[in-house]
Amino acid sequence: MNWVKKRKLPAIKAIQYNSCLCIKLEELWDVLHNLFNSAQNQHVDSDLLDKISDKEVTRWPPFSKAEIINAINKCNNSSTPEPDKLSWRHLKKIIKNKEYISKLIDIANACIELGY
Repeated sequence: MNWVKKRKLPAIKAIQYNSCLCIKLEELWDVLHNLFNSAQNQHVDSDLLDKISDKEVTRWPPFSKAEIINAINKCNNSSTPEPDKLSWRHLKKIIKNKEYISKLIDIANACIELGY
């Protein structure tokens, strides 16, 4: 599974409300506020949900050691995954230790199991 490869960014389009582009954050909040208030007392037909057929839940296969190592090694050393500032360079050092890679795999699998 190649979950770290480069992807093209999707094309974006500004949100419009009442034929006006909403570019500023306060405009977006105003739109959210107006739409929420306009829908607040509307009747909702929940019977529509009964018409949707149930799908079998597909289980995500557990991560393998080779998969984690391969994915992390492909990452750029200078980039950071999130605001925690833990670089891929640090993770590459961590996965060299058998005990640490085992714990990292446990964390990744627990996140999938819990739905994160």
